[in-house]
Amino acid sequence: MTPTIIFNLHLVLGYVAWMLCTSVYILPRLKAMSRVDAQRAIATLHSFRFFGLVFILPGVVGHNLPVGFAPFAAYGDLATGLLAMLALLTIRVRSLFWPLVVGFNLVGAIDIIVDYYHGASLGLPPLSGELGATYAIVIVYVPLLMITHFISFYLLLRGRSETTAVAV
Repeated sequence: MTPTIIFNLHLVLGYVAWMLCTSVYILPRLKAMSRVDAQRAIATLHSFRFFGLVFILPGVVGHNLPVGFAPFAAYGDLATGLLAMLALLTIRVRSLFWPLVVGFNLVGAIDIIVDYYHGASLGLPPLSGELGATYAIVIVYVPLLMITHFISFYLLLRGRSETTAVAV
């Protein structure tokens, strides 16, 4: 198999495995929690995205990694992680907490989508070995992050519709 096929297969299977795990273990628990506790759990996971700076750490990724890929991925992750941490720090101030929850989810989801676009347009799949140790981030961690962004948006919208239904 070519590196491109292996990379794409790993990426798809990463999503499949996390979707199976999420549907059985994670989503039911998040739905059973209060809105705040569910978003707190998701923000806690995303607060570790500062780790994405490793993409620009010399010696971790290969020299032939497409130049335009790493900086955007690194700083998008950093921004998302910092916004998630701010959300966690402001949990008692709901007027700050909720906009930060929306913010880290928007920034994080856009970051992942743009990273996929950059990876595809810069020819990353055949050079995926150049990701070095960060390969595991892309294949194992990123699918979970994207899935939890969707869950967060779902819970945000679900909470609003339930609030609206009660108010009517």
